[in-house]
Amino acid sequence: MHTPPHYDPRLVEAALAMNDNALAVAEPLLRSLLKDDPFDVRAIRLFAELAARVGRSADAERLLRRALELSPGFVAARANLAQLLHRANRSDEALAELARIAPDEADDDSGLTTLQAAAHGKLGQFEAALALYAEVLARKPAAPRVWLSQGHLLKTVGRQAEGIAAYRRALDLAPGLGEAWWSLANLKTVRFSAQDVAAMAAALARSDLMAEDRWHLHFALGKAKEDRGEAAAAFEHYAAGNALRRKHLPWQAARLTAEVDGAIEAATPGLIARGQAAGDAAPDPIFVLGMPRAGSTLVEQILASHSQVEGTSELADIAQIARAIPEYPLGLAALPDEALRTLGAQYLAQTRVQRQTERPLFIDKMPNNWLHVPLILAILPKATIIDARRHPLACGFSNFRQHYARGQGFSYDLADMGAYYRDYVRLMAHVDRVAPGRVHRVIHEALLDDTEAQVRALLAHCGLPFEPGCLAFHTNPRAVRTASSEQVRRPINRDGADAWLPFEPWLGPLKAALGDVLTAYPAAPASV
Repeated sequence: MHTPPHYDPRLVEAALAMNDNALAVAEPLLRSLLKDDPFDVRAIRLFAELAARVGRSADAERLLRRALELSPGFVAARANLAQLLHRANRSDEALAELARIAPDEADDDSGLTTLQAAAHGKLGQFEAALALYAEVLARKPAAPRVWLSQGHLLKTVGRQAEGIAAYRRALDLAPGLGEAWWSLANLKTVRFSAQDVAAMAAALARSDLMAEDRWHLHFALGKAKEDRGEAAAAFEHYAAGNALRRKHLPWQAARLTAEVDGAIEAATPGLIARGQAAGDAAPDPIFVLGMPRAGSTLVEQILASHSQVEGTSELADIAQIARAIPEYPLGLAALPDEALRTLGAQYLAQTRVQRQTERPLFIDKMPNNWLHVPLILAILPKATIIDARRHPLACGFSNFRQHYARGQGFSYDLADMGAYYRDYVRLMAHVDRVAPGRVHRVIHEALLDDTEAQVRALLAHCGLPFEPGCLAFHTNPRAVRTASSEQVRRPINRDGADAWLPFEPWLGPLKAALGDVLTAYPAAPASV
């Protein structure tokens, strides 16, 4: 094991620069240091952190593994590696790394324990995760972000009252913690009191408030004003929160349009036919996809109430596979038949860790997978694909008032939202032409108006017999991780279906970007 004898001044300076997020300052310092001493594990770890921050996850992982090869007992590097793996949806590997850290190797293992809890939660091991959060809070009860994380998990497993109490405890400790306020608003069942509104306004008035807290507070206040029927004030807060978020998560609508163009070009009848013959023939996955806030969680809950279907969550595996294909999406056409089979098998292997029951079918509810439907058809030809679709203005406004933890970059601007919806309809219409009948569309309003008929049609497309439990989906005790968790724990209702109407005067940019996609709904216009 190589242990540098002292801290090189360049390491200290680089660490300070990293703390200020001055990556352009830190990088040359670290390169210089590692040129002189390529075995300095502390510099390697910092360089890995820099790589992770600029999105070079593979480089970050390689560097961290190199640091651990040189210094197996380097706890900070192993913790960083576990964090990286967890964020890459490899939480089982993250837990394996954390298990290699002995309790006496860390000065304070609370951070490691919360990471362990988060990893268990990501894998659907909720009781283990809750026990770990409780363990941390017993040692450190004045930890608002741990209370926040515990609240998220309690909400997920349906223990709403306890979740609310955890969020409130976080706010007692940190009244300006915007995410806790938004988490209460995001339950969709909490009505804020006048005292709550005053507390949020006071926090928003602080000059030292972090940007993240500020935009969360705007979204929460928007919900509070909307509940009071104050549409103008609510929209002002929603618009302010979206504008702030957009600064930190810029969106390039033209890039998505080009990607959809490529997907349409790649999705030929020939590719679909090759997939039918060469892809992995397992029928296990049911993909529920489409726009966020379009009713996909309701569709998932209905299906997961069937005895042969397991609900998992929004899985990132298809997008990860897509990113690894050269020149994607046009590169799909160049994949040999063997690669189609291999990638299908890879998806099934990667998602196996999410399956907690022996039910033969499972749901992947990542909405953004609509962009990868040609890939799914090519590598998993027997998979079921469900397109959950909702009225463009209802869906668009619902996204505009929703803050996403990981960001749906298109959702922070009404014009971007309309362009995104239009591109989504455009690709799905093409899929309907080249692979007719492969995608079953659930129109949200039809599901609300004639639930049993729509559920029977949905189950028939999945090759499943009707079960009455699918109509009693709200009694299903399964964990639900999305923003609609509390809505799907109630019987079917139209609450929120027309929530966009009071805000119609401000939806002009959304309407303009949608064009004839709006007027043709629920059909796709000829122009796409």
